[in-house]
Amino acid sequence: MSRIRIFMPCEEASQVCDKVQYKEASLWEKIKLNLHVVLCMSCRKHTKVNTKLSECIKKSNIDCLDPKCKEVMKKTLDKALKNYQS
Repeated sequence: MSRIRIFMPCEEASQVCDKVQYKEASLWEKIKLNLHVVLCMSCRKHTKVNTKLSECIKKSNIDCLDPKCKEVMKKTLDKALKNYQS
């Protein structure tokens, strides 16, 4: 039987907080983050600031790269990473 790890270290909480910002976190990660934030004042503050930052960015109406350009950049980066790891 495997043990379910509910509590996470602050470093992991920070990463999950970022994933939540980009809507990449799973439901379980969100639950664990909320439990951690209840107990950890530092991570609570980080989450609050991160949320405000996300809201400001959404309100700014910044024009981003078009999807085709993003895909080209992603492929170039992936290729460079593969070459670096070889």
